[in-house]
Amino acid sequence: MLHFWRVFIVCLAGVFLCAQVGQAQRQMERLSRGVVAIPAEINQVYVGWRLFGTDVPEIAFNLYRVTDGGEPLRLNAEPLVKTTDFVDTTVDLSKSNTYFVRPVLSGKEQPPSRSFVLPAGAEVKPYLSIPLRTPEGCRVGDAAVGDLDGDGDYEIVVKQEMRPHDNSHEGYTGQTKLEAYKLDGTFLWRIDLGKNIREGAHYTPFIVYDLDGDGRAEVAVRTADGTVDGTGKVLGDPDADYRNPQGRILEGPEFLTIFEGRTGKALESVDFYPARGQVSQWGDEVGNRSERYLAAVAYLDGRRPSLIMARGYYGPRPGRPARNEIAAFNWRDGRLTKLWLFRAAVGIYDDVNKEYVGQGNHSISVADLEGNGRDSIIYGAAVINHDGSGRYSTQLGHGDAQHTAKMIPDVDKFQTFSIHENPNHPHGINVRDTATGKLLWSRPSSDVVRGMAADIDPTHCGYEIWAVGRGLNELYDAATGRVVAARRPRSCNMAVWWDSDLTRELLNGTQIEKWNPRTQDTELLLDARRYGCRSINGSKANPSLSADILGDWREEVIWPTRDQTELRIFTTTLPAQKRIYTLMHDPTYRLGVVCQNVGYNQPPHTGFYLGAEMTDPPRPPIHTGDH
Repeated sequence: MLHFWRVFIVCLAGVFLCAQVGQAQRQMERLSRGVVAIPAEINQVYVGWRLFGTDVPEIAFNLYRVTDGGEPLRLNAEPLVKTTDFVDTTVDLSKSNTYFVRPVLSGKEQPPSRSFVLPAGAEVKPYLSIPLRTPEGCRVGDAAVGDLDGDGDYEIVVKQEMRPHDNSHEGYTGQTKLEAYKLDGTFLWRIDLGKNIREGAHYTPFIVYDLDGDGRAEVAVRTADGTVDGTGKVLGDPDADYRNPQGRILEGPEFLTIFEGRTGKALESVDFYPARGQVSQWGDEVGNRSERYLAAVAYLDGRRPSLIMARGYYGPRPGRPARNEIAAFNWRDGRLTKLWLFRAAVGIYDDVNKEYVGQGNHSISVADLEGNGRDSIIYGAAVINHDGSGRYSTQLGHGDAQHTAKMIPDVDKFQTFSIHENPNHPHGINVRDTATGKLLWSRPSSDVVRGMAADIDPTHCGYEIWAVGRGLNELYDAATGRVVAARRPRSCNMAVWWDSDLTRELLNGTQIEKWNPRTQDTELLLDARRYGCRSINGSKANPSLSADILGDWREEVIWPTRDQTELRIFTTTLPAQKRIYTLMHDPTYRLGVVCQNVGYNQPPHTGFYLGAEMTDPPRPPIHTGDH
């Protein structure tokens, strides 16, 4: 009998281990340690590096400095285990200094990381510079990151625009360019989307991600006749011009193109889905509804990424039809194939999925709602399953912003915070259980234009919620909607993990601010205007990108300079209080970074609760594969 129970326990442990292994099938990027060294003061350098999501908990690090080509000097007396950063107070900035780390396992040092070099005479400044080749007449816009060449470091793809226009307004636009740069400033390629792709926030969402798992990121974007790839090859008819006299593009072929990340070469183009068809079927004749695009990446099979392309999110007007559609694609073995098309319509197609029409936002989120690795698409007030079926529609309608995260400590479920534009909306702001659509709480308001969700108050448990709309002047508890503070932050745009603690800071325009719950006001931590930078996207006042792309788990913020000649990557120089693996190895966060450039930029959120009351995060269900 004792033998039976031993065998039973061993088998049970095996089943549990297999279940864990089965969950850990999501392939993600194999990154370098991302060592970064920033002179914080005269003769003081902040150094940060990555902990991987695949690292064992007991891993430690030794940090080394090489001065003027001499012998490596270990800077720490004991292996570093509490954080993945260090402040070097013995450095001489008049000399060349190189930093690298060695992981330590079971008391033995492992191979060194890639080094970060500070040249002799390095300036005290909180940013890294990337020189740009901005074309004449262009302005720097959104950016995305991916490992384009497979070396473990991120490269940056930046959008350059000339005269962006919304389709609600007449006018010709310029030609959008996508440019790729290495972090050392090396220029890789330029793609010109051409005259038949309209410029603007709603028309050119671009995806940068390793879509086939070969260790190198691709670039995916909607193209047309006249698009020029990174090698100079023209797609389709170079002479075609589908712009009408008002400057709108309401006809002509559309393609979905996969570009090679290393060279910008077009690898394959297929017909774009969702297809435009008849513009009037989307709800108007001017393309304000048919020409609204969203894009994302989702792990639909739980193992490998798929590409999501969407079109339309507005509801019907009286006497008019309306359409909203979402398509999924796979890029595998050099072939781009369509997996499914989710179609929602009123007034056509026999009103298929009509309850899903008009539920989309100017942004999109992706999350694994069932814990099985298969992502769902949070399409505003509705959710679409991994297989292209509708999960639910709250029918609360369109809004500008949405935030999906685990906002409540000790509640291992996703919540979604949404805002709505409609006049006198009974649920102008609301938080729902993302998996079921059940409203947790709401407040009435009209035409809510902005909304934010983040843990900014360490004296209160969980995320806080705030928004800009009639009667919404307070700070609310994400779990219950009760008032946390009588005044909300004036900034209601984006957020960033920047300083030493676990709460998040406010990001708006070129400023990073800290919420002070005692004064119910904010304190300025950084203003990039002092360093010659500007925000992008007009009144949206965004950085080009905010994400954890270097150093430890805190986020970097990328702004362009006012003269369009540089991107400046700002990174914190404040020592952390806690060690967390790189947020880019958290699937929810990484996919949030992917679609930050889509529509109205939203900050990425983690798939675990990250805030003042957090415990150690669970190890992510990922592997980085053998490429």
